[in-house]
Amino acid sequence: MPPRKWSPEMKILHIETGLHLYGGAQQVLYLLGGLKAGGGVNILVCPAGSAIGAAAVSSADVVEAPMGGELDPRFLFSLVRVIRERRPDLVHVHSRRGADLWGPIAARLTGTRALLTRRVDNPEPPWLARIKYSPYERVVTISEGIRRVLLSEGLPPERVRCVRSAVDSRPFKGERDREWLRREFGVGPEETAVAVIAQLIERKGHRSLIQAVPGILRKCPRARFLFFGKGPLRGELEQLCREAGLGEKVLFAGFRKDLPRVLPCLDLVVHPAFMEGLGVSLLQASAAGLPIVAGRAGGIPEVVRDGVNGYLVEPGDVSALEESVVKVLLDPGLARRLGHAGQEIVGGEFSLEAMVEGNRRVYREILGLNEAGAP
Repeated sequence: MPPRKWSPEMKILHIETGLHLYGGAQQVLYLLGGLKAGGGVNILVCPAGSAIGAAAVSSADVVEAPMGGELDPRFLFSLVRVIRERRPDLVHVHSRRGADLWGPIAARLTGTRALLTRRVDNPEPPWLARIKYSPYERVVTISEGIRRVLLSEGLPPERVRCVRSAVDSRPFKGERDREWLRREFGVGPEETAVAVIAQLIERKGHRSLIQAVPGILRKCPRARFLFFGKGPLRGELEQLCREAGLGEKVLFAGFRKDLPRVLPCLDLVVHPAFMEGLGVSLLQASAAGLPIVAGRAGGIPEVVRDGVNGYLVEPGDVSALEESVVKVLLDPGLARRLGHAGQEIVGGEFSLEAMVEGNRRVYREILGLNEAGAP
């Protein structure tokens, strides 16, 4: 493929294969909007029927590609065709679900440079990391915690950049409509609403909170727990709640698209995760002015500052989790101070503008452009 002539408007082909607008896909959507607003040209390749495909039509040229699974070679053929037709300056791979397999292959076959955004902090064998990340000009991590993992696996520091995830704070600053919360979830006017906002998978730590709930209720009998999210552990977690006699105190509320309405109505967010890249739900909770109790894992301490906007506990420490939750619930003044500090942190350090400019800076670095977009 002949080289593209230089243009001040960077043309980036983005690959996002998630089917739902979970945290990672939402970040891609934020990025597309910010890049377009700055004069960039976006092409988004995603599976047919994905939520981001429908949401991104105003900020990108959306190409829906067939993808029956992570190993479906049709996705590779679609990528190669689109890259050859649209001739982007860079290929930006955003997710793991097949994208990090086919994306770099398609980029190499077409002679296009590529970068990857990594959103998880799970360690990998160094030999695998060297092979997996060698095709990319840069690997962008969404937290310093993930960056440290990659450096420990032997990736050169000059090839790893940290651009933190961001949140649009405005939708989460709505009114606290407790009457709506009562109608929607059955939370009584005198109850305190404690929420977990995470997929129902092992590493999110729901079991630890379920184990802590009886002790919390002995000291805070008006607490009510809402588990937002879906996942393969739902049946098992519901069974644990029944066995502990918590059926009326723990509600599995499923995946919600209206979190900007839900969050301002809550009193506390708990995130007892064992592993976490950063935690977009924590950014959203902070934007809504909520205190947070979370596991000291991955990039979480970059969002939750112990004693400032919440409390950190060691993952799996049920006693410490119980103690921290009770401490916040019994002191409304403390909860307000923590929540206000969270809003300050998110507004100052996790803005959409900072995230978009951070990615744009990596693009310019790879392409050898200055801040004005010139060679």
